Amino acid sequence: MPQIDRFRFSPATRTLLSGLAIASLAPCAQAAAMFASDSPWMLGDWGGTRTELAERGYDFTLGYTGEMGANLHGGYDDDKTARYSDQFALGIHLDLQKILGWHDAEFQLTVTERHGNNISNDRINDPRVGGFTSAQEVWGRGQTWRLTQMWIKQKYFDGALDVKFGRFGQGEDFNSFPCDFQNLAFCGSQVGNWVGDIWYNWPVSQWALRVKYNLTPELYAQIGAYEQNPSNLDRGNGFKLSGSGTQGAVIPVELVWSPAVNGLKGEYRAGYYYSNAKASDVYKDSNEQPAALSGQAYRSSSSKHGFWLGAQQQVTSLASDHSRGLSVFANATLHDKKTNAIDNYVQAGVVYKGPFDARAKDDIGFALARVHVNPAYRKNAQAINQARGVSDYNDPLFRPIQDTEYSAELYYGIHLADWLTVRPNLQYIRHPGGVSQVDDALIGGIKIQSSF
Repeated sequence: MPQIDRFRFSPATRTLLSGLAIASLAPCAQAAAMFASDSPWMLGDWGGTRTELAERGYDFTLGYTGEMGANLHGGYDDDKTARYSDQFALGIHLDLQKILGWHDAEFQLTVTERHGNNISNDRINDPRVGGFTSAQEVWGRGQTWRLTQMWIKQKYFDGALDVKFGRFGQGEDFNSFPCDFQNLAFCGSQVGNWVGDIWYNWPVSQWALRVKYNLTPELYAQIGAYEQNPSNLDRGNGFKLSGSGTQGAVIPVELVWSPAVNGLKGEYRAGYYYSNAKASDVYKDSNEQPAALSGQAYRSSSSKHGFWLGAQQQVTSLASDHSRGLSVFANATLHDKKTNAIDNYVQAGVVYKGPFDARAKDDIGFALARVHVNPAYRKNAQAINQARGVSDYNDPLFRPIQDTEYSAELYYGIHLADWLTVRPNLQYIRHPGGVSQVDDALIGGIKIQSSF
């Protein structure tokens, strides 16, 4: 039985867990009552005030995600323990047409707070090099408060043209993907996971502009420009609005097709990103020699780029109920070999919603992923070890050689209420961090998703 190591809850987390215990016993007397199973909010409709405000253009949200991870077997350190991470997201969406009469305009403001610890950092991955995926995706980018969204959106030409400006992350619009799995390799925009030095996913925000044009009802194209500012990642800069520290811009373009195949929804994405900021080579100096051996600075590239493909398609339904059935998905990314540690990534999986008549809103998910390390990045690690005169993996000065990491996750989503889903999961990671000397790891997890 794993021991709980640094398994601390914030006061807000304890409040939520108390609410979950009450909810399990609370009767569903009315649809919008507090803790009612058919209410979209744990705290109910505030006596009808919440719905009334939404109809007037004021939509308040408070979401919670909590994730527990325990190393059941293997990993870098097989001393069994459990860790917990969580996030609160407080937001307001304003329909500016209803409030101010601005036609087809809206505003979003969201503040997030992350708290907790991650099992992957020292139990699963070798801390000398870290890992690529995370068994608790909600951990990361600093356990702190952040201004995650502050944008205004305006539509033109009967909604054909959509312009969004303010502070937000690339993954909101580009290379977007759901986040029901707990492992990071199956959650959210994958480009941001493999070029995280320039592409900042939720909860980090930066100044940005996104322009989308609907070519047909099923097809649209979009382009964006995002401030590339590493200082936005700093823990103390969660509410930074100035542009100091900006190095350039990330410009993504994407084509998105959303067909209905036999009435079943699908979404297909193809995109390209380009950064005009300088980027360092992962291996060579300006003289084409290994920088780790020459002692010279790594050569500089004038840009960085990559591609992505994504597909999601529901393939079956239960009679006329399209909310139940089997869906398949796949994602792939390809990155600049001169400047990026990861050169390619692929992932695929299935989700079945409504597996049983008695559990029509539950879901089951299974996915596999492969993360491949750039060969030049491996050569650089070998050159570092040569320069240090070390060859033994167990030497503290040794830089582990990273190659390919494989991940798998199986979860079952228990829909306890319209405002609460709990997803127990099992994760298996082969060669954590791409290091073959690290034992394959089995991780037990629980993901909680709730809306207050």
